[in-house]
Amino acid sequence: MRCPHCNADNPAGSTHCIWCGRSLTEPSVEGTVTLLFTDIEGWTSLAQRLGDQRAHRVLRDHDRILRERVVGHGGHAVKHMGDSLMAVFPSATRALHCAVDIQKAFADYSQKHPETPIKVRIGLNTGESIQDGSDYFGKAVTMAARIAEKARGGQILVSKVVHDLAGSVAEVEFKHVGSRKLKGIPGSQRLYEVVW
Repeated sequence: MRCPHCNADNPAGSTHCIWCGRSLTEPSVEGTVTLLFTDIEGWTSLAQRLGDQRAHRVLRDHDRILRERVVGHGGHAVKHMGDSLMAVFPSATRALHCAVDIQKAFADYSQKHPETPIKVRIGLNTGESIQDGSDYFGKAVTMAARIAEKARGGQILVSKVVHDLAGSVAEVEFKHVGSRKLKGIPGSQRLYEVVW
């Protein structure tokens, strides 16, 4: 059984993770959720430059930083896809604070490790999604992933829905970056950058 918090394997029938001690039951996030996608900018070329062993160590640091921030802000890491992460939050405000915390953590990491800087793109969207087991599907999920694709390393881009829902509550500054076409999504979508 895989731990939803630290992603460690546990013996079948375990109720708590033997590694991090947290409950092994999946969080129940239903209805409207905020989805956060991350991706390392330029990972393929960085990994080739570093070689397999060193790249694996950097990726392990990346995964640890993401996992700690997501769990710390009340989110759930849905899945890792190589150098990317999909996470879900019950609140747009929590997701925004997590995104800012992630970027600050990677800025600090890159300053301490200038030979292996990690620049992460982040995209957020809020909406109804279909939950199937521990995974999420639907237009809201696709949109969050496409928004992340439009971001640059070190940048957080959010949908208009996230901006409108959490803008005044989250106490973060937004900058409108215009309307963009997102692959597979009809029309243009207004996007906002979170100034951190």
